[in-house]
Amino acid sequence: MKACVLHAAHQALVFEEVPDPLPAPGQVLIRVKTCGVCRTDLHIVDGELKQPKLPLVPGHEIIGTVLKTGAGVTGFQVGQRVGVPWLGHTCGTCRFCLKGQENLCDSPGFTGYTLDGGYAEQAAADARYCFPIPGAYDDTRAAPLMCAGLIGFRSYRMLSADAQKIGLYGFGAAAHITVQIAVQSGRQVYAFTRPGDRESQRFAMSLGAAWAGGSDQLPPARLDAAIIYAPLGALLPAALKAVDKGGSVICAGIHMSDIPSFPYADLWEERSVRSVANLTREDGDAFLALIGKHPVQITAAPYPLADANRALDDLRAGRLQGAAVLVVG
Repeated sequence: MKACVLHAAHQALVFEEVPDPLPAPGQVLIRVKTCGVCRTDLHIVDGELKQPKLPLVPGHEIIGTVLKTGAGVTGFQVGQRVGVPWLGHTCGTCRFCLKGQENLCDSPGFTGYTLDGGYAEQAAADARYCFPIPGAYDDTRAAPLMCAGLIGFRSYRMLSADAQKIGLYGFGAAAHITVQIAVQSGRQVYAFTRPGDRESQRFAMSLGAAWAGGSDQLPPARLDAAIIYAPLGALLPAALKAVDKGGSVICAGIHMSDIPSFPYADLWEERSVRSVANLTREDGDAFLALIGKHPVQITAAPYPLADANRALDDLRAGRLQGAAVLVVG
C-alpha cells in the first residue's frame, strides 16, 4: 500500500510503498477513506513530541471502512464505516483504567505516534477504540471529529455547568466545532485568534461567537472560563487575566510552549488551571451521540494523500480555516 512515512523528526514525510498491515487479535483492518491533519501531527514531525515510533505513519483522525476483523472482535462488520482517534490502545488493567480514567492509562498506545496511523491506504486499529460515525457527516467532514471534535468536547466538558461566558484561545479545527456546541447550549463564546487575523475572527463570528478579537486583547466582558487550543504558553497568563473570580482555564493541547511567569494575583481568587489528557471511550460515545442529534458544521480543506507535507505546511503557517483532511480513497 501507499503511505506517508516519517523516518526522522524535522524531515519531510516520504510518500512510499509499505507492507499492508495485518489485524492482530482484537484489531480491525480499515480501508482508509480520509485522515485529518492535526496540530499534534506537526508536534511529532517537528520533534516537539520526543518519542515517536520510527519509521512512523502519522495520522490519528481516521475515517474508513472495515476490511477484515482480527480474532476476538465483535460488534463490527466488514464494510462498516468507523473512525479511529488519538488514543488507540489501553492496557485495561492499570489503576487508572480500572477506575474509568483510561485516558491516563500507564501503558497506552497512541494512533499516529506510537502506533501507525492513517496517512496511508490501510490501517490496523484496536476495535475497542473504533467508533461508528453518524451518517450526517461525509468522510471528509467526519475526519476532524476524531480529534478536533473529541478533544474539544473533552475540554468543553471540564467547564462548570454555570459557566456562561466562554473564551476560546486559538480558533482552529477544535474551536470551530466547540463554538457551535457551546452556542447550541445557550452559552456566549468569545473567540481569540492570532493578533490581526481578521479572516479567522470573521469565521468565528459566522459560527455564532458573540465577539472575536486578537489574543493580545481583553474581551468586552469577564469570562467565566477559557479553553486554550493554541500551543502557546503565553496564552495562559493572558487567559487568567480575562477570567473572572472563581473561573477556570483549560489547556487542551498535548503540547504547549513554556508558560512564562505571571503574578500570583492573576491566579488568586479561586481561579483554576487544568490540562486535558487524551480521551475516554465514554467521551467519544457522548460526543458522537450529541452531534448526531444536533449537527455541527465542519469546515474542511481536502488534500490528496501524497500532499500531506503541503497540508502540514499550511497548518504550520496558519493558512487554514477549519481543518485539513487527507483524502485517501
